[in-house]
Amino acid sequence: MKRSNYVLAAAAALFLLSTVQFLRGRGHAVKAATATAPAFLNQGSITAPGRVEALSEEIRVSSELGGRLRSVLVEEGDRVQKGQILAQLENEDYLARVGSAEATLSERRAELLRTVNGARSEERRAAEASVEAAKAVLENARKEAERRRKLADRDMISRDEAERYERVYQVARAEYDHASEEFSLVDGEAREEDRRRAEAAVAAAQAQLAEARAYLQKTYVRAPIDGVILRKLRHAGESVSTQFDSPIVTLADDSVLRVRLDVDETDVAGLCVGQPAFVTAEAYGAKKFTGRVIRVGRILGRKNVRTDEPSERVDTKILETLVELDPGQSLPLGLRVDSYVEIRRPGPESARNP
Repeated sequence: MKRSNYVLAAAAALFLLSTVQFLRGRGHAVKAATATAPAFLNQGSITAPGRVEALSEEIRVSSELGGRLRSVLVEEGDRVQKGQILAQLENEDYLARVGSAEATLSERRAELLRTVNGARSEERRAAEASVEAAKAVLENARKEAERRRKLADRDMISRDEAERYERVYQVARAEYDHASEEFSLVDGEAREEDRRRAEAAVAAAQAQLAEARAYLQKTYVRAPIDGVILRKLRHAGESVSTQFDSPIVTLADDSVLRVRLDVDETDVAGLCVGQPAFVTAEAYGAKKFTGRVIRVGRILGRKNVRTDEPSERVDTKILETLVELDPGQSLPLGLRVDSYVEIRRPGPESARNP
């Protein structure tokens, strides 16, 4: 019985000693891994396929109006400036609209000027003469009506004849009143409501002219940015439509070149903005085109750049990263390149941590 107790006690002591040694060894391994991790993650470079693109990417320039192209004034490779005319639509109908709107505006301005300045001196004299003539007719009709009334009172003429002259007098009076009102209208100053109505008509004509000119300007297709023509997709005589996607040319601002990388998900931990990078292309041999990382994506997605290798995996997740090349370097847009992003070494604080 005593011997079995000794055996159990020895086995327990041996198990306890083994456990302590295992825990000590594991602690040393954790410390070693912690000390070497920064050096491992911050050395070397990240390799990823990429594609060269322009600062603005590719812009498809279309017409805001539908119609037939009269001319396309650029060719592929031409340098253009913002606002430069790239193409022109047939626009005779829009020119006619502008001419009609200009004529309408001139007419409305003349009406406003007449309202503000009033009638001419000739029109005033003619209106005044009309008043004087109506006054003379009225006076003659009044005298004749009075005379006929007196004769009718003495039974020298019939009452019907006297009433007929009375009606002539009333007509002459109405004509005189009308002539007087016409003269007052011509001779008086413009009323406020008439002036405002004439000014509103001028403003409406100006708006119609501005609209006609705006449509005319849209028949000229202009460059939205400074850049280079990449493709010429339409020619003179072809029709363009606003209902369908029918770009005339494509252009891009290649003053700054960028490379869009497909960084594998296993390498994203080593990425940050500002890291130095360079790219190489098979056509340029061992020449390096230097740059730096300016943007790191925030969401993983599918691959954009394919290498055409049979063994290439297309189901891997990638993080889009943008590298801006240093000025003075030239590469064709759309060129596939191999990219290398240098992983920065740990700083002093990381080196001091055990």
